[in-house]
Amino acid sequence: MAFITVNGYDFPSPRRGAKPTVSTIVNAGRNANATVVGQKIGRDQYKLDGLEWPWLPAEIWSRMLTVLDNFFVYVTFWDPVSDSQKTIKMYPGDRTGEPYWIDPDTGKPTFYLNCKVNLVDCGE
Repeated sequence: MAFITVNGYDFPSPRRGAKPTVSTIVNAGRNANATVVGQKIGRDQYKLDGLEWPWLPAEIWSRMLTVLDNFFVYVTFWDPVSDSQKTIKMYPGDRTGEPYWIDPDTGKPTFYLNCKVNLVDCGE
């Protein structure tokens, strides 16, 4: 079972340092006495931040990027709150990777270093 599955595709396990973030959304801030007057709205929101793969073959990185090409994706991940898997609708942030080995005959990268992405909850 993968740590992260996007639209049914199992991503490789990311490097240590991935940061699942859980945020509580409120409808207001504080009053003039600095007392919280807001209330929680909706459910907690998730962000899978700092997802990084130090070394990926070009075919795998390309497949991951293709899966993330749709703006909205369904992501299954290990939820630290419930200590179980959760599937939610998310969207990908910036996706970066450094071409490392280049085929001298074609100019095509064959491996990438430091492939990164973050996934942000859509709130649905």
